[in-house]
Amino acid sequence: MTRTHRLFQLMTSLRRLPAPVRAVDLAEEMDVSLRTIYRDIDALRGLGAVIDGEAGFGYTLIEDATLPPLGFEDDELEALVLGLRDVAVIGDPALAKAAKTALAKLTARVPPRQAHRLQHAILDARRWNRPAPPRIDVAKLRTATWEEATVEISYVDARGDKTVREVDPLGIVYMQETNMLLAYCHLRQDFRAFRLDRMEALRLTGRSFRPRRVPMLRDYTAYLRAEMAREAEERAQQA
Repeated sequence: MTRTHRLFQLMTSLRRLPAPVRAVDLAEEMDVSLRTIYRDIDALRGLGAVIDGEAGFGYTLIEDATLPPLGFEDDELEALVLGLRDVAVIGDPALAKAAKTALAKLTARVPPRQAHRLQHAILDARRWNRPAPPRIDVAKLRTATWEEATVEISYVDARGDKTVREVDPLGIVYMQETNMLLAYCHLRQDFRAFRLDRMEALRLTGRSFRPRRVPMLRDYTAYLRAEMAREAEERAQQA
């Protein structure tokens, strides 16, 4: 492994691993000595990377907008192209536009050889059945989810019944044929999934449920996994 490649890998590990990252964990992941990690941390700092911490306490990478990008591996670029093109197909209008813009920016900022790979990528994303277009401003809903703000939705269920509900938005799942909001429903006092295309209106309530979104979403996804495992077991027993 060349020194340049090792520095690339070290930056990637500092971004990916939970901070603060211990030098011993970095050394184990990269299969190098602790002395090499300390020396490479100093080298990155000398190049302009803002890395907080010291030996014995762990390191935290503080992203610096003035630091030039260290580049991508070819497989990483392929993954980015595929992901962004899929978002352009299944995402809400604002997100689909952002995906196309992000791909154009990426193409403009990578080296010429890799820009060619992006412009003529061998991977693409196609969907025979796109999700039904939403009738609400999904960008507004995503902002409310990030800000952990309770929202009011006008919703039409599968039977055509209309209700107005206050929900705590936890996350949005972009799926093959329909996009869903995972939320805690105040009306049902339980977790629920709501199709975006069945929401007729969205209103901000001005109330916050911070900082409960992450643990609530963790509980909900654990419940969904348990339900999927139970259904799979029942199907296996019936087979």
